[in-house]
Amino acid sequence: MAIAPLAWAAARIPAWAQISPRTRAPGDTDWLHYANDLGSTRYAPLDQINADNFDTLRVAWRFRTDSLGARPDYNLEATPLLVNGVLYSTAGSRRDVVALDAATGELLWIHREDEGERAKKAPRQFSGRGVSYWTDGRDERLFYVTIGYRLIALDPKTGQRIASFGTDGVVDLKTNFDQEIDPVDSDVGLNSTPCVARNTVIVGAAHTPGNVPRTRDNVRGYVRGYDAKTGARKWIFHTIPQKGEFGYDTWLDGTDSIGNAGMWGQISADPELNLAYLGIELPTGDVGGQYRRGPGLFGESIVAVDLDTGERKWHYQLVHHGLWDYDIPCAAILLDVPIKGRIVKLLAQPTKQSFLYVLDRETGKPVWPIPERKVPKGDVPGEWYSPTQPIPSKPPAYDMQGVTEDGLIDFTPELRAAAVAAMNNYRTGPIFTPASLFEPEGTWGTLTVPHLTGGTNWPGGAADPETGIVYVYSKTVADVMTELPNSDKALSDFAYINVRGMSDPPKRGDHVYGVLSVEGLPLLKPPYGRITAIDLKSGTFAWQVPHGETPDQVRNHPKLKGLTIPKTGRAGNVGPLVTKSLVICGEPGIVTLPDGRRGAMLCAYDKATGAQKGAVHMPAGQTGAPMTYMLDGRQYLVIAVGGGSYSSELIAFRLPAA
Repeated sequence: MAIAPLAWAAARIPAWAQISPRTRAPGDTDWLHYANDLGSTRYAPLDQINADNFDTLRVAWRFRTDSLGARPDYNLEATPLLVNGVLYSTAGSRRDVVALDAATGELLWIHREDEGERAKKAPRQFSGRGVSYWTDGRDERLFYVTIGYRLIALDPKTGQRIASFGTDGVVDLKTNFDQEIDPVDSDVGLNSTPCVARNTVIVGAAHTPGNVPRTRDNVRGYVRGYDAKTGARKWIFHTIPQKGEFGYDTWLDGTDSIGNAGMWGQISADPELNLAYLGIELPTGDVGGQYRRGPGLFGESIVAVDLDTGERKWHYQLVHHGLWDYDIPCAAILLDVPIKGRIVKLLAQPTKQSFLYVLDRETGKPVWPIPERKVPKGDVPGEWYSPTQPIPSKPPAYDMQGVTEDGLIDFTPELRAAAVAAMNNYRTGPIFTPASLFEPEGTWGTLTVPHLTGGTNWPGGAADPETGIVYVYSKTVADVMTELPNSDKALSDFAYINVRGMSDPPKRGDHVYGVLSVEGLPLLKPPYGRITAIDLKSGTFAWQVPHGETPDQVRNHPKLKGLTIPKTGRAGNVGPLVTKSLVICGEPGIVTLPDGRRGAMLCAYDKATGAQKGAVHMPAGQTGAPMTYMLDGRQYLVIAVGGGSYSSELIAFRLPAA
């Protein structure tokens, strides 16, 4: 049967084919938001799975995604929702939506949208981070954004589109956007889930990733709020202010020819305050601001907006005139914490730069001082450099920042000496040292830490609302930022562009430009990945531990033979889950286990001390943040895994039957 583009949904299930109503068992729980709650804590106060039995977990069921789309998917970033015994998630290379029996993993329905060329030309062709759920106590629906940038409303019982929402269940997000863009070729999409708070569905925007923008006048990533019942646009927030709007005066050359400034991460909201917290990315471009002189609101800012109107209530800019691709990558964590004798409504924002910015979410004021500090200036012609950047006084940075000799590999004096020689080919400095020009006989650009992808990236952190402690994973990886004059206007209309690779890279001694390793080992010393517990009552660390087994190429390296290498952790993008007693997080990537198996471990740490209490084998690394629930008296852990040659799947763990 031919499938008409944009028309086929839910395998054409007839109206009578519905998920049967289920009677909830005592103790059953739901997982109704991407991070379980609108405060993005990723917390569930469950303890059937605990330190004493974590090692005994067994696979309850698996759901492979290979048949969802024309090709397999290898990077499922979704965290499923659970509503009354049914799991809902996006999955597969076409970003289908599936409903699964949460006890068995059985497929109950599938929703498919065939978007043709619109999807093939989309900038974010991923399987999605999941769906969002809304109910008013009678009606209920699921929302998700397709690869082709359309907001879809589904009936959770059938997977059918809800005809009363938008046009036959669809809102075309490339329309009513306060800018004219091509419905097929325009550079805008979204991989994250919408935020649904009260009766508003909030949708962000993302663009082609990378540090060489094709044009500075790209699509603008405005944020919009829609009525959850009708699909009507309620409001739009101009992340790049127009003339006459608040923030326009922070652009010294105006905003007529600037794009991006989207919001591609997850969103938190506080229904009691009637606020949503938007984390805005850079305007064009990621490491070059030649055409956007000035601080440039609302780039790299947290903006609190009214849920009903989208009106800005406050904002806080984390980076002025950003030149490091330090987009706000994840949802802010919302907690109510006692500080100096009073309860403070906090917002804690993990970042790529490995600072946790802690603000009063009612006012946007820092909880602890965030003074403006002088930062280095660069040498790119025509660039504008902010003289200062806000540097939190508390908490301290939770991962390495800036490059110094002390941060280089130090397993042996020989390796340290080689790392120093490599470092000396580049400019170095503290955090917020900008990109520099490539000089064949001088320095080859700027060596920077954290990497332009973090630090912390899209999975974000987790928190325990009962203790006020935030748990965040971060990676320790160096990056190079090198600016060169652009001779290819078809590639980009920027005069200077960031070069990540060269067809004929220069070499000095044993070091080749851009190869940030020594003898095949990482340039920086471990840990390469870590989890940090940060107590928001005091702004101090409760603990910090490496996360992830030592990579094979480190453990088995001939230069390290005979040395005792402590657990190094692994670099990647993973997010933790917090339960009554544990912090649970899977490893990124795979490693060879002592018994010869290849795979990754799902690890459990004592949330009070950081001591590892257990681990179970997974066939591939974590790709989506884990979630948990109680169903019919048994606790489940569900996690998305994949990567390398292992295609994506959801795996559910539970304890053996008594």
